[in-house]
Amino acid sequence: MRLSMNRRDFLRWGGAGLAGLALPRAALSAGVNAATRPAGAAPARPNIVLMMADDMGYSDLGCYGGEIHTPNLDGLARQGVRFSQFYNNAKCVPTRASLLTGLYSQQVGEGAMRNAVTIAEALRPAGYRTLMVGKWHASGSIPVERGFDRSYGLVAGCCNYFNPGERRAGEPEPGRKARDGVLKWAIDDQVLQPYTPEDRKFYTTDAFTDNAVNYLDQYGRDGKPFFLYVAFNAPHYPLHAWPEDIARYRGKYKDGPDPVRKARLKRQIAMGVIDQRWALSPRDAQSPDWSTLDEARQDDEDLRMSIYAAQIDRMDQGVGRILAKIKELGVEDNTLVMFLSDNGGTSEGGPFGFNLAEGVKPGGIESYASYGLCWGNASNTPFRKYKTYDHEGGISTPFIARWPAVIRQGGGITPQVGHIIDVMATCVDVAGAEHPSTYEGRDVLPLEGISLRPIFEGKTRKGHSEIFWQFGSNRAVRQGKWKLVSTGSGPWELYDMEADRTEQHDLSKEEPEKASELAALWEAWAKRVGAKIGTARKGKTKQAKPKAGK
Repeated sequence: MRLSMNRRDFLRWGGAGLAGLALPRAALSAGVNAATRPAGAAPARPNIVLMMADDMGYSDLGCYGGEIHTPNLDGLARQGVRFSQFYNNAKCVPTRASLLTGLYSQQVGEGAMRNAVTIAEALRPAGYRTLMVGKWHASGSIPVERGFDRSYGLVAGCCNYFNPGERRAGEPEPGRKARDGVLKWAIDDQVLQPYTPEDRKFYTTDAFTDNAVNYLDQYGRDGKPFFLYVAFNAPHYPLHAWPEDIARYRGKYKDGPDPVRKARLKRQIAMGVIDQRWALSPRDAQSPDWSTLDEARQDDEDLRMSIYAAQIDRMDQGVGRILAKIKELGVEDNTLVMFLSDNGGTSEGGPFGFNLAEGVKPGGIESYASYGLCWGNASNTPFRKYKTYDHEGGISTPFIARWPAVIRQGGGITPQVGHIIDVMATCVDVAGAEHPSTYEGRDVLPLEGISLRPIFEGKTRKGHSEIFWQFGSNRAVRQGKWKLVSTGSGPWELYDMEADRTEQHDLSKEEPEKASELAALWEAWAKRVGAKIGTARKGKTKQAKPKAGK
């Protein structure tokens, strides 16, 4: 029987986040710095809370070197462990497909996932309550059709933060069954238009937080373990934020991205998330010298980055409210909380971003704008490239895990490499669940991911021999310290990730045998998983045939 909640309950508004927590410096280590637990079995069946940001760069959070006010996520890192080398799939839909299934997105048709089970489908038979709020963005289904007991939020890829359910021609009236590509917003399997024009109090990040807290209130008190997936759409465009949040940052970005990047790198090195041997990647060639811009342009750019920062700030406030509710329920000790981003900062809209509402300043309900390549370059400090690329700027994400029953002493940083496919394997492992070979009459592919639990326990995990990427015509493979990567129809580039993770020195000509070896491994993987390269936007694809060192 479908559980229900009335619309008024879904539109409650919450209060401020928790107070900030300072982070200590932490040096890199083979495992988790100062993060070990006494001998003995971990508690059975922990609650699991998985939170993900949307289009947020590696360095935006305070605990990864950013200047944006994120005390709650910084506090989560202080109590848990940060990964300095964790990877996503460079784009929204592929990352979500891998996150939910533990498989490469190429194996499961990205959004369709017909030959896979989701985390919710694996955990529900193990006795878990399965709950989701936020951005689904997996075509051909909705969350309650893929193992979730309850869901609330955005079905499609992006929306107006203040009026997310605004209908366009051909979309259904409220009350019709929800389907991806037909509507934007739903409760369970019903269309929802949450915007209330008379008071204009709706904001998606707040709504996701409110409903996550409501779910915890409803289902977190009966002793049954829960899996809560919170997929924030912040800070994905459009640039929309509350005026009071924007005001905290206004004027801080007038000098442009160069000083922001330098300051972030300095903090990253001091924290230990970045090795001091790695040079800051040069400013992107498309990003101008800020001194050449007129005052009006500088002010507009300051506003755009201030709104972006405000979106992350508000998300962090929401994280604080969710963590406070977990603590109030008395289940904090045995709740595994994980946080990451689905891809790096974006370059969409070119150097200064786009503005689809001509003559309207970014930030409010009537606007629709992005922050652009210049600020995306800052978000991804110290790395090259952006969302959709398989260079480090596109695929590197912050990853924070807190589990007090297992990670006894927090604040550590691990350089052990993790990948988005490992999240599903981790959830199945810690929940004591089974990953089935068949589900509802269809065959299910075996997991590609490997559990992160040994790292949480302060051990050295036997990780992947290689990990792979492909989106559109971009592709990469990493094996140990070596990474082979290519953009579009360009040649393969080879980098030593231990000496040069910012990808400044292409070694493909100095190490042609290693480049050829990795290229052959990528080819074999592409054939196995059905990866095809091409122009993703136009839907043109062909089997990849890159050549090493050319």
